Amino acid sequence: MIGVIDTDGACAEWSFPAEPGVVRAARHAVRDALRAWDLSDAVGDMTVLLVSELVTNSLRYASGPIGVRLLCPATDGHPPGARPVLVVEVSDPLPDPPLERAAGPDDEGGRGLQLVACSARRWGTRRGRTGKTVWFELALPG
Repeated sequence: MIGVIDTDGACAEWSFPAEPGVVRAARHAVRDALRAWDLSDAVGDMTVLLVSELVTNSLRYASGPIGVRLLCPATDGHPPGARPVLVVEVSDPLPDPPLERAAGPDDEGGRGLQLVACSARRWGTRRGRTGKTVWFELALPG
């Protein structure tokens, strides 16, 4: 069962079980939140793609719940010259950071972190008390 933790204001957060169908459920939840915030389809498409990749990694390697969190600060009121960003976090109970690897042309997998690294404004990982979080930022129009 999907646990909706928060979807008010500029934050949306869910907890998904590590079971088949979670990637699809995460994509739908993220897409719905981004539409509610009136973000462009281009931002939505990229966000959904990258969330899909990171949730797939968590599902493949971790055995516990997978957390997804979106932070969308208001597009107005940011410092002059600074562009607003969407922050996306995917967490799981495995403490080991993901390893970026070079996928060969015929490999079926291994491109998720490459996509994140190439598409995001910034990205990284951090350890938590019970696992890790992989995060990325996407610039928002405005």
